[in-house]
Amino acid sequence: MSDQKLLIVEDDPGLQSQLKWCFEGYQLFIAGDRAEALDFFRGEKPEVVITDLGLPPDPGGSSEGFALLGEVMAIDPAVKVIVVTGREERDNAVSAIGMGAYDFYQKPIDVDTLKFVVERAFRLLELENANQELLLSRVATDTEGMIGTCPSMLEVFKVIEKAADTSISVLVLGETGTGKGKVAKLLHTKSDRCDEKLVTINCTSIPEALLESELFGHEKGAFTGAVSRKIGKIEYANGGTFFLDEIGDMPLPLQAKILHVLQEKTIVRLGGNEEIPVDVRIICATHQDLEKRIEEGLFRQDLFFRISEMVIVVPPLRERGQDISLLARNFLDSYSSAQGKGRKTFSQEALKALNAYNWPGNIRELENRIKRAVIMADKSVVGIADLELESLSESYVPELLKDVRAKAEKQAVIKALTNSVSISGAANSLGVSRPTMYNLIGKYDLETHVAGKQEQES
Repeated sequence: MSDQKLLIVEDDPGLQSQLKWCFEGYQLFIAGDRAEALDFFRGEKPEVVITDLGLPPDPGGSSEGFALLGEVMAIDPAVKVIVVTGREERDNAVSAIGMGAYDFYQKPIDVDTLKFVVERAFRLLELENANQELLLSRVATDTEGMIGTCPSMLEVFKVIEKAADTSISVLVLGETGTGKGKVAKLLHTKSDRCDEKLVTINCTSIPEALLESELFGHEKGAFTGAVSRKIGKIEYANGGTFFLDEIGDMPLPLQAKILHVLQEKTIVRLGGNEEIPVDVRIICATHQDLEKRIEEGLFRQDLFFRISEMVIVVPPLRERGQDISLLARNFLDSYSSAQGKGRKTFSQEALKALNAYNWPGNIRELENRIKRAVIMADKSVVGIADLELESLSESYVPELLKDVRAKAEKQAVIKALTNSVSISGAANSLGVSRPTMYNLIGKYDLETHVAGKQEQES
């Protein structure tokens, strides 16, 4: 028997028997109503669903079938739903496709044709899953695990490819959590220094009094507590790459010493006099606006010019479009596997919320939310509550385009009436006739805005 799971929702016992025989090669689940179907769907997670629209307690209508379709698509938008309709129900079929159904099939049922439709649905699922895995593997392989397919990220990868194997200095800019450290790692990995060390220091994580010693090292006796010689991080990175993260927060005195390293390729340990040559490529990153810091006297302009021979701007997550879903699914698969939780998916509402959220913490926040959701989610489908995005969901109320237009039209009529001394004047300002203007006043119940204007025209 195949491991492919198929759910059939049909209340007619005769059709149930016929379809059970027809699809005996699958892991088959048969439900007679919406509630039973949802129980099977949540528990067994079938990849393909065949459902009649006419289900109890509305077997002669379509309300139950449409309700089931909506709930199933909300739970798992990737599921392939095949809707069975009557010959005179073409409008229902079109509506079902609009709601996300994969295909529709009209009664009376021809077993061979329906089998073909089901086999095609499973085949499409296989292709979609394979394509998703291939996309993720290609992106992750080519970019050392850094995932991105939006135009701005493809531009980032393009610049990395060109700059990696050169000696040019690179400044990586971007908000906190966008992945500036991964860009630095990728620049190192793709360079001819890839077999040597990549050493990182974050200027905000080390107290100012200790930062100079961490960067340049010190000689024995250089200060109280310096009981032996210490090699600094820049010297330790000799032959490789030194990543100076959050350089925008570096104290001014140390900025001068970093400039010296870049220009002279030498360092001097604290308490020492010897110029020690270092062959190290320095990559810098910051979330700060360095030009503004220069204006404020907090960053050296000469250092800025020296570290920014090539600038890479990593876009915030909120501007990366489809990458949000791509990254979210990658994190979900990764952490689900690591936690031994089995395969998990996002509900349709969760995906919408993920794409609508502003992500102030960028990829780091996305990763943390999904890591937490994997642990907290009791079901195989991760919802808005698991991601703790309920407040966003509640605040987002979609509007139909016709409602948006009506609101704008009403506001325009109110403004015209307020700024005009007569109905004719208001109509002229809107470019409509007086009869049309009266119709609009009645349509939006704006008689109170007309007071004193009609008399002027009588």
